[in-house]
Amino acid sequence: MIFQASLLSTDEKHRIHAESLRILAEVGVKITHDAPLRLLEAHGARVDWDAKTARIPETMVARALETVPKTLTLGARNPQHAFAMPSPVSAYSLDGTGTYALDFETGERRYGTRRDIELGARIFQAMDTGVMVWPPTCASDAPAASRVLHEFITLLKFTSKHCEHELHSIEEVPYLIEALRLILGSEDAIREQKIVSVTYCPVAPLVHEGPMCAAYLELVEYDIPILVLPMPAPGTTAPASLYSSVCLATAEALSSLVIFQCARPGSPQIFGSAAGAVDFRNGNFLEGAPEMVLQTAAMAEMGRFYNLPNTAAGCLTDAKTPGPDALLEKLLTTIPLVMAGVDIIEGLGEIESSQTLVLEQLVVDNEIAHLCRRLREGVDCSPARDFNADLAKFGPGGNFLASRNTLKAPRGGEFYLPRLIDRSPYEAWLGLSKPDVYTKARDVVRGILESPVVDPLPDAVTQSLDDLLAEADKSLA
Repeated sequence: MIFQASLLSTDEKHRIHAESLRILAEVGVKITHDAPLRLLEAHGARVDWDAKTARIPETMVARALETVPKTLTLGARNPQHAFAMPSPVSAYSLDGTGTYALDFETGERRYGTRRDIELGARIFQAMDTGVMVWPPTCASDAPAASRVLHEFITLLKFTSKHCEHELHSIEEVPYLIEALRLILGSEDAIREQKIVSVTYCPVAPLVHEGPMCAAYLELVEYDIPILVLPMPAPGTTAPASLYSSVCLATAEALSSLVIFQCARPGSPQIFGSAAGAVDFRNGNFLEGAPEMVLQTAAMAEMGRFYNLPNTAAGCLTDAKTPGPDALLEKLLTTIPLVMAGVDIIEGLGEIESSQTLVLEQLVVDNEIAHLCRRLREGVDCSPARDFNADLAKFGPGGNFLASRNTLKAPRGGEFYLPRLIDRSPYEAWLGLSKPDVYTKARDVVRGILESPVVDPLPDAVTQSLDDLLAEADKSLA
């Protein structure tokens, strides 16, 4: 018996779809770049060139949903880390790109650097529930004009798992493609192995940022997967109800699929959501609220409705420091997504509304992921788990400690043994200096950082990547 949950009824999914089609046909989307507008107009959209808007008919959406692939394998520099979607179990992504990092040695909250991206990637490499790595913080020490390339390439150096980030302009595209060619050997390998994907966030409500959209029209020629990640917040960048916000996010996601399928039918895309909530007392954006995860769970179900690979923001918190508040909100925003069967949950390693990287939080979140995965697995009612014969053997009033089945239980997979949660008796816990999940997580982080880098790139490739970044620093400045 798998423990699963469904938020939307079949009728509600059809209503959201119909309303999203109405939004696209009657309201349309704004695109601040001529190339995507010309592309949409050529395929049947009604373009208002003065307002830079395109109204997209239902027929264009239907064509896009027909051509977009329904399965996708995210490749990795180490093929053992490839991840096929849809997946029977939820996997996780390192959250990004925050502004700050909590220094592991000093505890200081400061602006993030390339070194923090390196450390985050190395810790995530060792987290067994994680499959997709996003730069967990911005590289404030890199030149502004080429910063996104420094962030992307730092990931590629220090993890052999699938890497995800974004580009902001067409000028950055050749540098990313050249970096991938240096690592993989050819453009054909880039298309085949798909070791990176890019995040595409429409600007709510209903705006496509022109330079990013134009850049991604270049990337689809290399079959680089695009994670479409709408981020509306009810009451500010979306109408003030969860239902209307989900309709808006669905419309934004569908319009993105239309653009990229028009450019290259069959190019891979992932249906995602990172919707937020608002604290109406002060206007703050919230990620650790139940209203956030209700929206992302609903969007994940819409992704399933369209038979598309899906990703949802989760395992999130608005807490300002690691501790009980963070644990509470991260559990709250993970369990519904796991029960809904989301392919990839994005949120590991960050606190403060995804603004601050905490290395030990990565390890704690990996433990949360294991606990939630065990919940999802439910109760095994197969004949292999029928131990009722032990009742007759030990009888009323007996105990089952001597049963062979009991001896096998700790290694049988049905009972999860936590790695960070201490279950010692009170006196033993005192004798161990009162460990908690964060103190144990610090030990794990320290052990990883004291070990060699896993799957390092050859020195010659690393040097070529550094030379490429130096060229980008000059030409993009």
